[in-house]
Formats: sequence, structure tokens, C-alpha cells
Amino acid sequence: MTITSPHLGSSSAWTDARLLYALEEVVEKELNRHLKVAKDWMPHEYVPWSDARNFPGLFEDGEAWAKEQSKVTEIGRIALVVNLLTEDNLPSYHHEIASLFGRDGAWGTWVHRWTAEEGRHGIVMRDYLLASRAVDPDKLEAFRMSHMSEGFESDNRHSMLHSVAYVAFQELATRISHRNTGHQSGDPVCDRMLSRIATDENLHMVFYRNLLKAAFELAPDLTMQAVRDVVVNFRMPGHGIPGFERAAAQMAIGEVYNMRIHHDDVLQPVLRHLKVLEIDGLGPEGLQAQEELGLFMGGLNAEALKFDAKLAARKARMAARAGA
Repeated sequence: MTITSPHLGSSSAWTDARLLYALEEVVEKELNRHLKVAKDWMPHEYVPWSDARNFPGLFEDGEAWAKEQSKVTEIGRIALVVNLLTEDNLPSYHHEIASLFGRDGAWGTWVHRWTAEEGRHGIVMRDYLLASRAVDPDKLEAFRMSHMSEGFESDNRHSMLHSVAYVAFQELATRISHRNTGHQSGDPVCDRMLSRIATDENLHMVFYRNLLKAAFELAPDLTMQAVRDVVVNFRMPGHGIPGFERAAAQMAIGEVYNMRIHHDDVLQPVLRHLKVLEIDGLGPEGLQAQEELGLFMGGLNAEALKFDAKLAARKARMAARAGA
């Protein structure tokens, strides 16, 4: 696949402002497509309100939280808290993308629409967790205050192209994390709720993936460098959550989100759909970025194979213990 820039011959001519202007028509087209396929849904319809009861505090009949009150598995509880705290930083995410993409025209309409849709996710997850008594409400609120008080700064806030590349992968990563959390939760109600959220995240991924495709057509060398940088340095937006590293390790073992999933279900689908490693006609910097991206993906797959072996060995040991 050969891509050449039809507008500006030099990569140095592409500023963020010019890219925003050049992609405005694509954003409008993708926004209209998104609005046609996206379905509104009511968060309150996914919450098991009949399971809810008062917590201690202002109510005399309040019942203290206990782990055994919940149907959710331990790994489901860990992942749900991480996923919710990630969603909680929506005000910071809105500020980041509104500052980069602007608040006017099609870009601004998309920013606000995206924020409104994402807002549902935090609402329904928190209501579910509290109504179903899946988590300690006091600890959950303490985590929220701690995490949001730190704020959020994107690793890619310096560049509009890097930001578009990042969200193309991150929205898919979030979708996969929610979907797998539902599957591992042990509660069909939770699985149904997270499946609904995952559907939204997939539509968001498609929007940004199509925008990234258009960026490749406009500025292939710069876009290739942005994709290389984002893939090599990728971090989930919730990396600042208190205890994130421990939780991430448990989610990896629990097969909610790990190196193999990241390689096979997040990075590869986007790269393959856009045929990123097949693009030719690149300049020296774009070609170098493409080669480095290919090498990184090969190395990541090798590391994922090692992780697969360790996980299989762990499962075998646990099965042996259970049968003893």
C-alpha cells in the first residue's frame, strides 16, 4: 500500500493547527456515522436496584459491607475498581482532548458527545457496585478522592497526532478490559452491564481508528512516527490509580488484561486493519519508525510467549493442588 501526502510535501509543514483543519471534514463524516449507529441507553436499567440496601451512616437500618454479600469474584472486584477509577477521571480526559482538538465545529461536537457517552460508564458502574455490594463503599470513595486529586496528564498531550494514535489503541484496550472483566466477574448482571459499556468503547475506537487512517493519508511519515511512539510507550490511563501495579498484575494472571491480550486483541487488530506495517512510499523517518514498530511487535510477542508459559505452569500447579 502506497500513501503519499496530497496537500503538503514536507512533514515539517504539518502543524497541529493544519492537521486539525485538514481532518475537520473527516471528523464531521465520522461524527455523523457515529451518531447513526450509536444507540442511547439508560444506565439505571442495568443496575440491580432490588439488591440494594442502606449502608451505615444516616440510616438506622444501615448494614455494614462484607465481602460475602457480593456475587462478584475476587478478580472481578479488583478489575471493576480499576475500571471505574479510570472512568472517574473523565473531567481530566475532557480537558485534555478539548484543549487539543478544540471546542468548535465538528471537533468540538465530537469532544462533547464523547464525554457525554463516557459519563454513562462511570454512572452505571458505580451504581452497580454499590447496589450489588460488590465493593467496600468507603474504600471506593477514598480511592476516588485520592486518584482524582492527583489529576491526569496524557503522555501524548504534546501532539495532536500522538493523541489520535493513542486513543485509537486505548479505546480498544478499554473495551477489552471491560469485556473480560464482565466475563470473569461471575455475575451475569455485571457481564451484561460491561458488555453494554464495551459496545460504546468499540464505537469510539472505530471513530479514532478511521481518523488515524485519514492522518496516514495526509501525513504518512509523521503519523507512522506517532504510532511507533504510542505503541512502544503505551500506558493505560489508569496507571496513576493507588495500587495500580499490584492490581494490574492480578488482572494479568486473571486474564482480564495482560501482555498476550494487549498484543493480540489491542495492538494487532488496529495495526492490521490500517495495514500499518505494509505502507510503502515513506520517507527516511517514516520508514525507520515503521521498522522499529515491526521490531517492537516481534519483541512483544516473544515476551507474551514467555508470559503464556508462566501462566500455563501456574494453572497446572493450581490444578495439581486442587486434585491433591
